[in-house]
Amino acid sequence: MRVRPDVSVVVIAYNDAARLPRAVASSLAQSLGGVETLIVDDASTDGTGEAADRLAAAHPGRVRAVHLPVNSGGCGRPRNVGVERSDGRYVMFLDSDDLLDRHACLNLLSAAQETGADLVSGLCDRVFLDLPKGSKGRVRPWYPWLYRRSAVYGSLEENPDLLYDTLSTNKLYRRGFLEDGALRFVERLHYEDLLFSAEAYTAAARTALIPHRVYHWLVREGQPRPSISNRRDELANFADRLEIHRRIDMLFELRGADVLKRAKDAKFVNHDLLLYLRELRDRDPVHRARVLDLAAGYLAGLDPVVFETANPLAAIAAFLVREGDRDGALAAADYLPGGRSDLRARLTERDGRIYWGGGPPRGDLGRRVLDVTDFGFHVRPLEELRPAAVVTRLEVRGGRARMAGHVLNPLDRIPRGAALAASLEFGDRRRGARRARVPAEIVHEGGRLAWRAEFDPRARVRPIGFVDPVWDVRLRVTADGEEVVTRPGEPAGAGAPGGPDLRGVELPVRPRLTRLAGDVLRSYVTEGGHLAFALATGDPRTRRAAAAVVRVAGSPPARAGWRRARRLERSMRRTLASSRTKAAVFNRILTRLPVRRGLAVFESHLGLHYSDNPKYIYRELRRSGRPVEAVWSYASSAKGFPSDARLVRRGSWRYHLALARAEFWIDNQGYPEGLRKRPETIYVQTWHGSAYKPMGLDQPRMKSGPASDRARLARMVDRFDCFLVRSGHDAETLAKGLGVRAELLPAGYPRNDPLVNGVGGDPELAAELAALRRSLRLDGERRTVLYAPTFRTGPTGRPAKVMEPPVDPARFARELGDEIVLLVRPHYLCRANLPPSAARTMQDVGDVADVTLLLLLADALVTDHSSIMFDFALLDRPIVLHLPADREHETGYFDLEEHAPGPVTRTEDELIAALADLDAAGSAHAARRRAFAERFGEHDRGTAARTVVDRYFGERSAHGSQRNR
Repeated sequence: MRVRPDVSVVVIAYNDAARLPRAVASSLAQSLGGVETLIVDDASTDGTGEAADRLAAAHPGRVRAVHLPVNSGGCGRPRNVGVERSDGRYVMFLDSDDLLDRHACLNLLSAAQETGADLVSGLCDRVFLDLPKGSKGRVRPWYPWLYRRSAVYGSLEENPDLLYDTLSTNKLYRRGFLEDGALRFVERLHYEDLLFSAEAYTAAARTALIPHRVYHWLVREGQPRPSISNRRDELANFADRLEIHRRIDMLFELRGADVLKRAKDAKFVNHDLLLYLRELRDRDPVHRARVLDLAAGYLAGLDPVVFETANPLAAIAAFLVREGDRDGALAAADYLPGGRSDLRARLTERDGRIYWGGGPPRGDLGRRVLDVTDFGFHVRPLEELRPAAVVTRLEVRGGRARMAGHVLNPLDRIPRGAALAASLEFGDRRRGARRARVPAEIVHEGGRLAWRAEFDPRARVRPIGFVDPVWDVRLRVTADGEEVVTRPGEPAGAGAPGGPDLRGVELPVRPRLTRLAGDVLRSYVTEGGHLAFALATGDPRTRRAAAAVVRVAGSPPARAGWRRARRLERSMRRTLASSRTKAAVFNRILTRLPVRRGLAVFESHLGLHYSDNPKYIYRELRRSGRPVEAVWSYASSAKGFPSDARLVRRGSWRYHLALARAEFWIDNQGYPEGLRKRPETIYVQTWHGSAYKPMGLDQPRMKSGPASDRARLARMVDRFDCFLVRSGHDAETLAKGLGVRAELLPAGYPRNDPLVNGVGGDPELAAELAALRRSLRLDGERRTVLYAPTFRTGPTGRPAKVMEPPVDPARFARELGDEIVLLVRPHYLCRANLPPSAARTMQDVGDVADVTLLLLLADALVTDHSSIMFDFALLDRPIVLHLPADREHETGYFDLEEHAPGPVTRTEDELIAALADLDAAGSAHAARRRAFAERFGEHDRGTAARTVVDRYFGERSAHGSQRNR
């Protein structure tokens, strides 16, 4: 008597004889004993049926084969037959080109038995076989956030997000559940999974989720005939998906499940629609129009609230498809925040808000959906925006290449009159360091920048040959010193009659190895719509010989050797570039090199810019003529650093070598943790501000945190030889909180010397100040107020990325704009959210590296708990402490209101009133402000930089005896 199996795995197959045995093997290898495998062959013509029979014969009692007489054209019919012909108490589905995890049946069945669930779902991994094993992105879990932990739901309403995972193959179904509910797959329609899963979720009395991987979805993007789910270039494919969604809509409407209907519609906008929109840019205009027409028809029937609950960019794309703005919709579908894709859409500002699209949105819904102010397009650095560049001309005449196009200028962020420069950069895709630059002309043209270039590619672009077959193109635009890099590509609506043809244009080149490697760069357009070139042979006489060379180079032994060499090279590069390797070499080898007398490494805010106390010590060294070799570290950009110093990138090998051999380390925050300072090196830690909020060991999170955090802090601080303090307050709070055991030098802060002395005797600083005043267009007719708060934490506890101005920009312009210019200085961890329309009365000065210059410019300061108040008090100018109610909980080393050097405001109205009468506020608090400056800046006497230089850069003979404590 045959024992009924616990689980039946239904394997459906069509013309997949090569892969079917592997899929069946994953079912046979299940760690659960009672598993039946039923193969349903959908009338294959390639031998799949015979392969199924062989497998059944080889595993009698464990594998059976069923053959459909006529191909069904989809997955629904064979799965239904599999359910009807199988015997297991539970049923699973497996496609012939995928695999089950070895413990899939065991884990799913255990959960079903423990919870009594009708349906149990587990994690599915998509495996992209076109990518090398071990490479990043090869394995991508399918909606992993659903499977972070085990869960049981009594109904779909308890977690409508289950509708994001509508796969049928990563689930186990109780047979009685399927039979009682007459649950079957729809036939003769693709995407039957979506409807079946929605029906199953809705009918299940209990659904369980387990955090275990159960299914491997094997994706082959490069195959000639993709799977049904990947045939998004077929119009019928999209029509089927829409029909399935309409049937799901009917299911929810019949049940009165409006909440589920809206959740499903949001999923359609977030996932299903985006899959098709993101591929339309490569399709011909007719296909593109038909898909968008189908989508618009379906979207017209959605509840408008869906556009406000879906993900912002997906909602914008769907809304604009419905409204008929197809270019704007495709631009939204393509855009990935965080500088990972091009910004192809125009942006519009209205009433201080930023909207997606070239014109003002229509209606309240349009304003809410298209509002992208929170994305920060108006405040983010241009280099992060990646505005799209378009190629409108690409041709070769007389051996010279001519290229032209335009690049988006979002919100006119690059103003007319800006100093512009541009170049085209051809780069070897495999070796990013190999680049060839071609100068280009660039001018303003309406709301964009037009560029063009003419050059001889044989002289400008010199491939090596064979090893560099693919070349990408980038457009580099510099505006007033700020660089924007973008990849030129096809215009929107490419493929229309009369449009530029960017494919197949041949640029003549001379490879360095041999012309057998190629003699032209042939243009093509990447999947992302960008222009690229492939090295090819244009001369028919050499193609045959070149093909022979390529065949030899492409033989299996040659490819295998090349792959091994590349893997070894990548591994060595990663190892050599890692911070752990560099720290080990620094500590064990580099610090054995002799110290270079007079070598000083300077760093400010982890290499962010040339500023703060290290800057003013460096200036004093230069002024005094001391024989010091200065090295400055920079984190990302070398812009703004002194030209007479040697620059090294922070974290580079040159950086580590400089630190290892330096006689002096001078910084205001901290050099990398793992580097042990040698005794012969003098570390002058200047720090970057007096403390109001608890520091170091005084912070609650440090007190209650792991001992390893405190040990890490101690290791960093114990490297200090000198720590600058401005007052007894610093010694009792800041130095004590950090656990400083080094010499406390009561010199004050070098950056504050100009606040005490003024700039009259310093022509260089006076010139810097005048240049800054001109760049900010401060004419002296209005008072200048600096708003400089400390950073705020967001909901996650991390520093907020965007800082709002203290007063609504429109109200500020209306009530104070004729008397005051507000300079908004965000903390370096965030950026200011100022609309472009506020430029006359509010200016973002977050990119001004040296805050001392801003303090000198300001007639008054508005701040909160920021330590900038301690510095500004030295100028004896009005200070307003703006402490909104949501910040009252912040406590510090002293009662701020008791010692406040100016009025304290809580609301926008109070702040406006204080700014409207600055003179009165300044006079009323003059005595408190001077007492504040004396208490917290008692050592700031205008001689700090000179004191440090005299103390540590005087007699060289004394340095050898100074050791770290």
